[in-house]
Amino acid sequence: MMSSVSNQQPDPSHTGKSSRVLVWDILVRLFHWTIVTGFSLEMFVLEEGKWQHRWVGYAILSAILIRILWSFWGTPHARYADWFPTPKKLHTYMAALLKGNEPRYIGHNPAGAVMMIVLVLAMAACGITGWMQGSDRFWGEDWLQEAHKILANGILILAGIHVLGAIVESFRHKENLILSMITGYKRVATGDDIDYASTSDRR
Repeated sequence: MMSSVSNQQPDPSHTGKSSRVLVWDILVRLFHWTIVTGFSLEMFVLEEGKWQHRWVGYAILSAILIRILWSFWGTPHARYADWFPTPKKLHTYMAALLKGNEPRYIGHNPAGAVMMIVLVLAMAACGITGWMQGSDRFWGEDWLQEAHKILANGILILAGIHVLGAIVESFRHKENLILSMITGYKRVATGDDIDYASTSDRR
């Protein structure tokens, strides 16, 4: 059923080609771990209101801006065209997931892409509300401080769900997704695996 939307690849063991493909380029990986490190520092190490807290927040916002731009001009799997979760893609994936036969995606699967978008938007909103608290216009606004805290705690919950989802998917598809975000490499597409970027203009 899913083969109609997949880009099937021959088994590399029969073609002599490498069994791995570079999926996450260095900028994507730096973005991911910058966000992870920065948010961890903000939540558990740095004191809110201090200059260190503010500047780590600015670094996170800068990383988000760079990642958005990279989604237009980056390597194939970094681009919106590869991973953006259209309603049709998400519906098809979730229906297969509920039946326990969801396909393996080389890039982000639609559910993972939705989580990424929500996390990035929440991170951006958290950073912006933090910046607003230091401005003359919004200084001392209780509602803004509360919104900032709610966003931060919400991100923590979403991040936990994200990590859990990555672990479950790693077991289901027999692939260490956390390691792939360190090395950048994943197994090449075979069978019904989906790799939209394989038909993109490669650089």
